[in-house]
Amino acid sequence: MRETPYQGSAQSFDVVVERNVFIPMRDGVRLAADIYRPALNGRPVPGRFPVLVERTPYDKSNLELVSTGKFFARHGYVAVIQDVRGRGLSGGDWYPFAREAPDGYDTLDWVVRQEWCNGRVGTIGLSYTASDQHALAILNPPGLAAMFVSEGMSNYHKCAMRQGGAMELRFVVYAFRMATTSPEAMRNRALREMLVDAYHKIHHWLKPTLFRPGTTPLRHLPTYEQWVFDVLTHGEYDDYWKQYGYNVEEYYDRHADVPIYFLSGWYDTYARASTENFVEFSRRKRSPMRLIMGPWVHGVVTLRQSWSGDVEFGPDAILDDYDGFRLRWFDYWLKGLDTGVMDEPPVRIFVMGTGDGHKTPEGRLFHGGYWRFEQEWPLARTRWTPYYLRAGGRLTPEPPNEELPDSFLFNPLDPVPTIGGSISAAGDVIPPGGFDQRGRRELFYCKDTAPLATRPDVLVFQTDPLPEDVEVTGPIVVRLWASSSTVDTDFTAKLIDVYPPGEDYPDGYALNLTDGIIRARYRNGFETAELMEPGRVYEFTITCYPTSNVFKKGHRIRLDISSSNWPRFDVNPNTGDPLGPIGRWQVAVNTVYHDRNRPSHVVLPIIPRE
Repeated sequence: MRETPYQGSAQSFDVVVERNVFIPMRDGVRLAADIYRPALNGRPVPGRFPVLVERTPYDKSNLELVSTGKFFARHGYVAVIQDVRGRGLSGGDWYPFAREAPDGYDTLDWVVRQEWCNGRVGTIGLSYTASDQHALAILNPPGLAAMFVSEGMSNYHKCAMRQGGAMELRFVVYAFRMATTSPEAMRNRALREMLVDAYHKIHHWLKPTLFRPGTTPLRHLPTYEQWVFDVLTHGEYDDYWKQYGYNVEEYYDRHADVPIYFLSGWYDTYARASTENFVEFSRRKRSPMRLIMGPWVHGVVTLRQSWSGDVEFGPDAILDDYDGFRLRWFDYWLKGLDTGVMDEPPVRIFVMGTGDGHKTPEGRLFHGGYWRFEQEWPLARTRWTPYYLRAGGRLTPEPPNEELPDSFLFNPLDPVPTIGGSISAAGDVIPPGGFDQRGRRELFYCKDTAPLATRPDVLVFQTDPLPEDVEVTGPIVVRLWASSSTVDTDFTAKLIDVYPPGEDYPDGYALNLTDGIIRARYRNGFETAELMEPGRVYEFTITCYPTSNVFKKGHRIRLDISSSNWPRFDVNPNTGDPLGPIGRWQVAVNTVYHDRNRPSHVVLPIIPRE
């Protein structure tokens, strides 16, 4: 991604690092921080500087964070990189996200009272370290002047830990992975070896019949195990999900009014959260907001990659100077330098899909794309166009008349396997990104390599080959009329760009763009569960993540409907039992309706051709 000629404030300093400075919290627990200060001749430069704070559960001494601390110190900032409570060298117990608001507040309160701080503080970080920025900002800590929030949450119940009422099982993977680097494991070789072995056998623990407190290897880290069980069993949207650290959506109006730059990717697990946060903060706050959405999956490293999953987007897709990109933002807001960042339109998106579809030397589909500035999100010129599910597997802008419904058997013991998508924290177990929608031999949960479209429990609806290019950019929502033979079940949706057969892909290529799920008991809202009456038709809303993609001439727009997407989401046993480990299960006959009175459809945000 090419930037303006401005390269940030000058790299004028050397760096000295004060390691393991213990900052006291209000309850007496002390959190360890490394402080990177501008220096000359091996000594800290006297005077006061703006400060950047990142709070992490991933070890403040990892090379990525060390590089960040040194980069900003060389450019005239003090960088404070801190281990969160219960991680690294910090004291206390780690129950993910729950203490980040008061601990973050206390950290900034300490920072602004140091002799090297000029009173202006920015926060940085990606994923967990983005979410804990919002947590502290809800409490309006002293000194907070600007934020750069990369791939951060809005409401963990709505999108991330749970989605549509289902649990994202990547957080089981996350807990096991984090356990291997816990302070307890680092102090106890035998414990660490056991936890590493458990992580390598994570497929065993993703089976919901097996995850019961006290029976998993996480029992040696009780707060880790309890957290996973809480996320698995707290299906309703209650006070658990409204606590600081889990939710910013409930506290938009209380949140500090400071400039925020939001960054995410179309295949990132926080694509929906980032775009919705940008919309709400822009509407509610006086401070300027900015948004950039690339074709990336989750993580800092992936920003420097031109591919996501099995799909190549070209060299322009990369963000090869992440720290420099953030420097422009903070130089403007913390140093008052004219960096040009505020001269740009507020939204920058990567529009995927303008490539020719050849197979690259690395074996990836060349999907291509380009960057484009926009004035708002969603785009004001959007034509919200329903595409209707039709008999014979058609998908058309024309609504149905009288058509017979489609039914399928959903067996919880044979779920549809996850092939890519907006997944994080589980890349070596559940690969994220774009893939041809067919089984893959290297995935433990795939029984074969057949296309998912050939499964009897996947309903496929697709357009005729498109007569011209169609750009779809924005949020994706599916309205579904359906019934089940059981009192509870799930319905899933997946939007797919279908390439026609070609020399490199004789069977074509079905590229996943976005997906979503709804647990039937939460069809009327997430505060209260309501079981179904078997055979009765209900309306369901499936909210998928946003995307930006050009479906090229000759391609097809496809929508797959099913009742599982595992192990992306936990599997519904169809019994209506309380959420948690499955004790019983039953096969469901699920039926999707598409007629005049029950016109199931997907609403596509189509952008008119210029």
